[in-house]
Amino acid sequence: MTTTTPRPVELDDVQGLLRFGYSHHTEACFLLLRVKDPAAARAWLAQAPVTTAVEAKPVPATAMQVAISGPGLAALGIPDDLAAGFSEEFLAGMAGDEDRSRRLGDLDSSHPSNWAWGAGDAVPHVLLLLYALPGHLADWRRSLEAELASGFTLQAELDTADLAGREPFGFRDGLSQPEVDWERRRPVEDRDRLEYGNLTCLGEFLLGYPNEYGLYTDRPLLDPGRDPGVLLPRAEDRPELADLGRNGSYLVLRELRQDVAGLWRWLAQQAGGDLDRARDWAEAMVGRKLDGRSRIPGARGLNGFDYAADPEGLHCPFGAHIRRANPRNADYPAGTRGILARVRRFLGFDAGALPQDLVASTRFHRILRRGRAFGTPPVPEQALAEPPPTAGTGLHFICLGANIGRQFEFVQSAWIQGTRFAGLPGEGDPLLGHRLPGPDGAPSDCFSIPRADGPDQRLCGLPHFVEVRGGGYFFLPGIRALRYMTRPR
Repeated sequence: MTTTTPRPVELDDVQGLLRFGYSHHTEACFLLLRVKDPAAARAWLAQAPVTTAVEAKPVPATAMQVAISGPGLAALGIPDDLAAGFSEEFLAGMAGDEDRSRRLGDLDSSHPSNWAWGAGDAVPHVLLLLYALPGHLADWRRSLEAELASGFTLQAELDTADLAGREPFGFRDGLSQPEVDWERRRPVEDRDRLEYGNLTCLGEFLLGYPNEYGLYTDRPLLDPGRDPGVLLPRAEDRPELADLGRNGSYLVLRELRQDVAGLWRWLAQQAGGDLDRARDWAEAMVGRKLDGRSRIPGARGLNGFDYAADPEGLHCPFGAHIRRANPRNADYPAGTRGILARVRRFLGFDAGALPQDLVASTRFHRILRRGRAFGTPPVPEQALAEPPPTAGTGLHFICLGANIGRQFEFVQSAWIQGTRFAGLPGEGDPLLGHRLPGPDGAPSDCFSIPRADGPDQRLCGLPHFVEVRGGGYFFLPGIRALRYMTRPR
C-alpha cells in the first residue's frame, strides 16, 4: 500500500552523507570500533552529535556519521528477532562465505584471509566517519577517541588524503553520481524507461521510500508495542507499524590498495616506451581522459553523455571501467519505441539491439559513491621515473544503497568482475579485475580496444593493479532509529 500524497523527506532524521559528499571537508578519517562495554557504548551513541541532511550555512567545521555492522547489532544488545529484519547480505557480511568472496572478486591476495580488518573476529562493530574543514580534524579526533574509550576499543583508524578531486591513478574522480529524487518527483510505479536518465527514485538509496520498481525495500518493521515512546517513524506502506529502517541506508566500505607505479610502468612497457600511447591506453581503460573529459563525441560537459554516439566502442571501449560501473542504458535498447519496434525486437529480428541486450538496465543498479583516497600517489610521470613509493596508497571505497545485493554486489560481480560483460571474451574490469582464470579456465586478464580500421587492439597479461585490504557492510541508521537502538535497556 502506498500513500497518494508522498510525505516529505524528514531531512533532520537522515544522516548527511546520503545528501552531501562533504567536499568542503577535505580532512577525514574513519574509525573502526569494537564494543567493549555495551551499556557505555549505547550511552555514547545515544548522544553522539550526528550530522543530519539538513543544509547548514555556513557549513559546519566538522561532521560525524555513524554506521553499525551486523555483528555490531548483537554487540550492542539488539534483539535477534529485530535484527532479522535487515537484509541477508548485511547480516552475513562482506566476508561471510566463500561464494560471496568469489562473486565479489575477493580472491588470491585480495581474499579475506589476507585482510587487515573485516573478516572473522576482525569485523568492526561500529564505523565512525569523521569529516572536517582544514585544520579542524586532529584536535576533534583526539577528543572523540578519549570519549570513546569507556565503551569501545579502537580497532583501526583509516586516514585519508586530499588529492584535489583525483583518484590515485591520476584521473579526475567523482564525476558521475545519480541524481537522487529528494523532492519525490518520480511517480510511484514500475514503468518502462526508454531512455537513460540520471534522476533516481529516493527508495534506491533510502529505506522506507518507493524504489525504481515502485515498491518498498524490505526492512525491520515493528509492532508499535515495541516502541511505546514513539521514537520511530511509522511506515509509509504499513502505517500501523513502526519503521526502524526509514531514513536509513546500507553502507559498503572497502579498503583498496592501488599499485599506481605498476599500472603506469606496465602500460609504458607494453607501449615500447611511447608515453603518449601509454596515456591513451590508460584513458581507454578508464573510459575518460585524465582531466575527466568524456571520450564520447558530443558530450555535454563532463557527465552529459550516454553511449549511443559510440555504438562500436571506438572512443570508450565496451570493457572500460566507466561503462562497467554505469552502462547508461535504458530498459530497452535504443530505438525500441512503438509496438512494431518492440515486436520486432522480441522476435529476435533486430540484430542491432542484441548486443545492447547483454547488459541489464542501469536504473536498478545505481549506487551513491562517497569514497576517499589515502596515501601520496605519484603522478604518472613520477611513477615512470622514480622508484615506487613504499607507503600504501589507494581508495577507501564507500557506497550507499537500499539493497546491497541488487546494487553493490550486482555491479561488483556482474559488471566489474564479470568476464562476459557486454559479450566480451575473457575480460574483467581493466583496473579492478582479479585476473584469475574463470571456472572453465578462460582467461580474464585482457582488455580490448576496438579499432575502425582493423581488429581490436588486445592488451593481455594485465597485472593485478588493485588489492582489497579490508571491507564490511554497515547500516547507516536514521537519527531516530539510532536513538531507538541505543536507548537504555
